[in-house]
Amino acid sequence: MLTSNHCPLCGEENKCMIDKIEHNSCWCEKAGKFPNEILELVPIDSRGMRCICENCLNKFMNEKNNYVKSGR
Repeated sequence: MLTSNHCPLCGEENKCMIDKIEHNSCWCEKAGKFPNEILELVPIDSRGMRCICENCLNKFMNEKNNYVKSGR
């Protein structure tokens, strides 16, 4: 069963510490605002309930950058 500790995109642990440590100490807060395009990939029932993991965010950003660089 997936919990709030699991990424809604890949199912792996998201390693989000936002509720466990002091404010602005989690990787997700340091990453800044997540692009709307990746947030739209999260299933509706998981939005605002489960955090995207750093690996999925990095993969999305790399693919987005490669897409832009290729002129598409």
